[in-house]
This record gives sequence, structure tokens and C-alpha cells, in this order.
Amino acid sequence: MNSPRAHLLIRKGRVIDPANGRDEVLDVLIENGRLVRMGASLDAPGAEIFNAEGLCVFPGLVDTCMRLSEPGGGRSGSIASETRAAASGGFTHLCALPDTDPVVDNTAVVRLIRERAMKAGFARVLPLAAMTQQLNGSQLAEMQTLKEAGCIGVSNAGKPVQDALVLKRCFEYAATFNIPVMLRPQDNALAAGGCAHEGAVSTRLGLPGVPAIAETIDLARTLLLVEAVGVRAHIHQISCAASVALLRDAKTKGLPVTADVCIHHLLLDESALEGFNSQCHIQPPLRSQLDRDALITAVADGTIDAICSQHTPVGSSSKQAPFPATKAGISGIETLLPLLLHLVEEGHLSLQRAIETLTCGAAKSLDQTVGHLEIGRAASLCIVDTKTRKRPSDDWISAGKNSPWMEAVLPGVVRLTMCEGRITWLSD
Repeated sequence: MNSPRAHLLIRKGRVIDPANGRDEVLDVLIENGRLVRMGASLDAPGAEIFNAEGLCVFPGLVDTCMRLSEPGGGRSGSIASETRAAASGGFTHLCALPDTDPVVDNTAVVRLIRERAMKAGFARVLPLAAMTQQLNGSQLAEMQTLKEAGCIGVSNAGKPVQDALVLKRCFEYAATFNIPVMLRPQDNALAAGGCAHEGAVSTRLGLPGVPAIAETIDLARTLLLVEAVGVRAHIHQISCAASVALLRDAKTKGLPVTADVCIHHLLLDESALEGFNSQCHIQPPLRSQLDRDALITAVADGTIDAICSQHTPVGSSSKQAPFPATKAGISGIETLLPLLLHLVEEGHLSLQRAIETLTCGAAKSLDQTVGHLEIGRAASLCIVDTKTRKRPSDDWISAGKNSPWMEAVLPGVVRLTMCEGRITWLSD
């Protein structure tokens, strides 16, 4: 990080730290970047004062699933632009998928990503390594070497490993070296060519559909292999009610499994595609209202551990084509917290549970010891005005402008973000 380590006294903020069951108004003292004390009324001669009265203080937010814009891949923006966007949204730790160009299947790419993220200085990037070489689904990547280079786990991104024997060997290799595996379940044959949920809306619009069973059949296979091998697994981007039922059953059995859901699947359903709205073209696709309701319930009861942005910045021209030809993805890192606060306002989640999904719940899913406030550690936190509302377009940072919420008026303005003891975002 580039800015000096903070010497800061945060006064009278509502500190919400779900990992420690904390929700109270406190002063928070940070010296030389470390969180040294929290209490009802602290003195700190020489410290800069930040008046947080009426504001919330959260642990630094953690995103379990985002895409970087570099190396390559033709996406919009850079590591610097997208991590700055993340810092403006309160995020300090970002789990990045390996489907860059070149793919994250060698140590040189890992070093490049980490060096550029460190140079930018806005957030800590937690890269995932490719599970198979070139994400081809056939030959295992050097998982342990990539872990030693700084990857926190392995993933095949949006390219499922269709060969069950190859997937089993991937799991066995990962289990041997205690490497978490991260998967988005989808059967390629059942999903081939699809760009919308297979249902009433896709039929009416004449769009090729992706049935929910394309997800659940692959998830069922994955969970059976997890049970057989014992590997630690995290399931990305659950999108339907049937998957929730499978996940709930797996957790009841005690399998070492966690899961996340994309915020877009909690806010929207297939009806958002009416009028061929390409801003809502994502994968997995927006599903039915019943699926959406089941996902919200699963987040509320803890079956789903984390909520992710699935941040995918793309150029504006990529959304200006016939719907099936547009690029899938939403630039979501700047709207994740505001949309989650919107769900809280609607009564779907408590504020404590909502913040849990972006802090300790997300960190647990990634097997990382972040997402909480701990005395003596380098401070990662954000200060948020949860009541003030704004349009994201007023101060949009991501190079990707592909969001259906650009002109929505949403709650939540991040006043300050601190990552590992350094201030990475400060607004008026």
C-alpha cells in the first residue's frame, strides 16, 4: 500500500463485527496501522480524529468471486482501476478467478497479479489458481507450486471439468496438499448455447435457455466427490432452489462445503430480461422468482455463507448487440454493499447477517483469517453511512459501466476504507 500507516481515532461509530458478535457504539484507535484499542471513550493525543457518529464501522469487506481486467482477456479496465473501485465500495480483500489471459496456471502470472495489486495499493488480491492447465479440464495444473506462489485455492472458473475421473484426481491432489477447491457447477452439454434461464421468459423472448438442472446435476456430482475424497470445497454462484436443497443436505451431513451467491440473483429474476436487457445478461442466468426466494432464505438461515459481486467489467460495445451475442457479466463491486443494504431495508436480512456474508462468512469460505476486527492486527475496516442514498453513476470508478443499477438510488456511502493499516479510500 502506498499511503502512510494510519494513526487514527474513530469516534462513536456503530461497530458491527459479526465474527465476535459485536454491535455497539465504540471508539476505535489505530496506531501505526494496527488496531490497538476499542472502548466507550478513548483518548489518543496526536491521533487524527474521524467523527463516525451516526456511521457504521465494519471489518474490511471480502469479495469471494470477482474477475480482474488484467492480464489481458479483452475486458475493460486494469487491476488498478478495479481495485480502486473495490476500495470505494469498502472492500479490502478480493478473491480473483483464474480465467485471465494468460490463465493463472504458472507462477509468472501469479507474481504479475500480486505485484500490480501491491503497486496499485487499493486492496489485497487473493488469486485463485487454475485447477487444470489452460482451464482445459483435462490435465491437472501445478496446484501446489501455484499455492506456494501465493494462490489461496484452485478453480476452473466458468469452465467446468466435465470428466469425472479428472475432477476426482483434481480433488485428491488438492486434498493431499490442503488446497481449497472453488467451483461453479454447470453441465456444459445441458447449458450449451444458453443465455437465459430456461423458463417462461426465455420461451417468450425466443432466447436459448439454460435449465436449472444444468447446475444441480453437476453440483450433485461435485458433492458426491467431495464426500468421497474429503477435499475442502467452496461452491461459487449458487442460482436455484434445487441447488440450495443439495447444499443444505451436504451441510447436514457435515461435508466440508461452503457456498456463495451473486448479489444479482438476490435482487433480480428472469423477468429482468424483458425487452432484451443485455445489462442483465449474466452466467449463471437470472432464474425464477421461486429460485430467488429460496436463495434469500438460504442466505438468511446460513445455508449460503457469503454474497459475492461476480464483478465482470466489460466494454460498453460488448453489451450493444443482439442479446445472445452480448458478453455476460455485470460490473458489481461498487454496488454490492448498497444492494445488500437495500435487502436489509426490505426486511430480507438483518444488518448483522448481511455484514457477516461480506466479512467473516466470506473469509471462512476462502479459508482466510480476515473479515474481523482483532486487537493487535493491521487494521482492515470500512466506515459506512448506511442512511445516505446516491446514484452509483455519480462517482462510478470501475472501467466497466455494465450495470443495471447505474441510475438507481441506493443506500450506503463508504466514507473511509482501510486495508492492512493504510487508508485506501476517503470520501467527503
